[in-house]
Amino acid sequence: MSGMRLSMRVWDAPVRLFHWMIVILVVVSWYTAHSGRMELHFYSGYTILTLLLFRIGWGFIGSDTARFSRFLKNPLAGFRHLAHFPRREPDNEIGHNAAGGWFVLVLLGVLLFQAATGLFSNDDVVSQGPFADRVGKEISDQITHYHDLNFNIILAATGLHVLMVLLYAAIKRQDLVRPMVTGKKRLPATFRAPRMASSFLAAGLLVLCALIVWTVISVLG
Repeated sequence: MSGMRLSMRVWDAPVRLFHWMIVILVVVSWYTAHSGRMELHFYSGYTILTLLLFRIGWGFIGSDTARFSRFLKNPLAGFRHLAHFPRREPDNEIGHNAAGGWFVLVLLGVLLFQAATGLFSNDDVVSQGPFADRVGKEISDQITHYHDLNFNIILAATGLHVLMVLLYAAIKRQDLVRPMVTGKKRLPATFRAPRMASSFLAAGLLVLCALIVWTVISVLG
């Protein structure tokens, strides 16, 4: 009985939708920038900014596994987790593991930097962010340079993320993708399922974040 495992919901719909929407929108942002479809590029960036604000807010008021206070552990715990990486063992993590939690914070940080710098950037032709005129051409050009460089960091971080998911599957025999699709994971029966926050609360927070971004762009920009 001690080895019995049950299917438990560990990821709520808002976290899963955020995850996959960010994946799609990063691809859209890359494609529109390289194809010169700058109006769509900016709308993609505004949407990413809205989702990032939502995820930050959800990290404080959302489900147990979404909260920063639950998955950001002592950094030393992250290093200890990585030290045991080659060991094949069952996946008993209810949410992010000790190392993955900090990596989530890094990803949120570089994505937020990308969205924020996009507000001040320009393409040196006809398109520019809503705050580019406020800082002047010289500063806007410098911010655009940071914007371009940071996207390479996003690509590197994304590649590392995909690599780690594949290594978890190959070395530890742990499937990290399925739970982010279905929301469920098989865990020891003695574990208590995490509390899931209300979807209505998530919807309200998303609307609030969208209004904040719209206000910043349309009223202040």
